[in-house]
Amino acid sequence: MAFATVPTPLWPIYESQRGMSQLTVTVAFAAYAVGVLVSLFLLGHVSDWVGRRRLLLAAVGAEVVSAAVFLLWPATPGVLVARVVCGVGVGMITATATAHLAELHAAARPGASPRRAALVSTAANIGGLGLGAFLGGVVVTALPSPLVAPYAVFGVLLLGLLALLALAPETVERDRSVRYRPQRVVVPRESRRRYLGAAVAGFGIFMALGLFTALAPTLLTRLGVSEPLLTGGAVFVVFVVAATAQMLVTLDPPGLLRAGLPLLGLGMAVLAVGVDAGLSAVFVAGALVAGAGIGIALKGALGTGLALGEGGPGNGHSGEATAGIFLAAYLGITLPIVGIGLLTQAGVALPVAVTGFAVVVVAVLVAAAVLGARPRGEAVPAGS
Repeated sequence: MAFATVPTPLWPIYESQRGMSQLTVTVAFAAYAVGVLVSLFLLGHVSDWVGRRRLLLAAVGAEVVSAAVFLLWPATPGVLVARVVCGVGVGMITATATAHLAELHAAARPGASPRRAALVSTAANIGGLGLGAFLGGVVVTALPSPLVAPYAVFGVLLLGLLALLALAPETVERDRSVRYRPQRVVVPRESRRRYLGAAVAGFGIFMALGLFTALAPTLLTRLGVSEPLLTGGAVFVVFVVAATAQMLVTLDPPGLLRAGLPLLGLGMAVLAVGVDAGLSAVFVAGALVAGAGIGIALKGALGTGLALGEGGPGNGHSGEATAGIFLAAYLGITLPIVGIGLLTQAGVALPVAVTGFAVVVVAVLVAAAVLGARPRGEAVPAGS
C-alpha cells in the first residue's frame, strides 16, 4: 500500500524536471485508480477459491513490475503504464490481505476477538498509504536521482516481501470446481437506498482522499512549502489521523457516518479557505480535520455495506456488497481529480478549481447523508 503513494511527493518534481502539466499529473493519478477499479471488479474476489497467499504473491509481483516500469521507462507513457499496473496490484491486495490477516489471526488465536486483526488491517491499509508519501520524501531528500531512487528502494523491498509471503501459510484450499465470474454486488431491495447512500459517501470520501494523494504536494508547493520531505510528511500525517480516528471511534455504522461526513465537509471548507488565502497552516489544519472525517466516515460506509449485504455478515454476500462500496469509492478518486486537471489546463486558476472541488465534495456528502438516513419506523438490522 505504501508503494502506491510513493509518487505523491514526486509530482512537483515531475512537473519541473519532466515538463508534466497539471492535467498529466492528475491523469497519472487516475490511471492508478482505473487499475484498482478493473482489478477489484475482475480479480479482487478470486482469492476465495484460488487461495489468499497465491493471489497476494501475484499482487506483489504486479507491484514489482510497476517499479521496474518506473525505472526502465521514465517517459510519461511509462509512468502511466506503471501507475495502472500498480493499481491492479492494489486492487488484488485490498480485500485479500484483510481476509488473510483475519484468518491467520483466527488460526493462531482460536476464540480470540478479531479486533486485533481489524486494527492491523486498518493500520496497514490507511497507514501504509500515508507512509508511502512520507518515505518517498525521505528517499528523495537522502539520495540522488529523485525520480529513480524511490522506485529502486521500493523494488528491493517488494522483492523481499515476495520472499516473506512465500513462507506464509495458506488459509484457503484451492477449489478448482468454481467457475470464474466477475465481482457482483448483491443488496436486498429494501436496503438499496441506504446502500446507495453508503456508496455515495464512499464516492465523496475518496474524492477528498484523491486531493491529498494527487494534489496536496503541488498545493503546498504553491503555498511556499516545497521540500518533498515536508509535503510527503503532511500527507502522511493526514493518513495517520484518519487511521487513528478509525481505531478510536467505535460507534455503529450509521453513527460513524453521522459523525464523519460533517467533519469531512468542515475540513474541506477550511482547506479551500487556506488555498484561497495562500495560508499553508490553514490548509494543513483543514486537511487534518478532513483526515479525521475520512477515517470515521469510511469505516461507517464499509460497515454499512457489510451489514446490508443480504442482511449482514456471514451470509456469502457481505463481501460482494462491500466490494461495491470500494468500486464507488475508486470512481470518486478518479473522475473529480481529472476534472481539476482539465480546469487548470483550460486556464482556471488552481485555487478556484480546488474551491469548486470542495463545494462538490460537500454536496456529495449531503446527498449521501440524505440517501443513507433510515426511514422513520424502519427496524434496525443487526450490525447496522
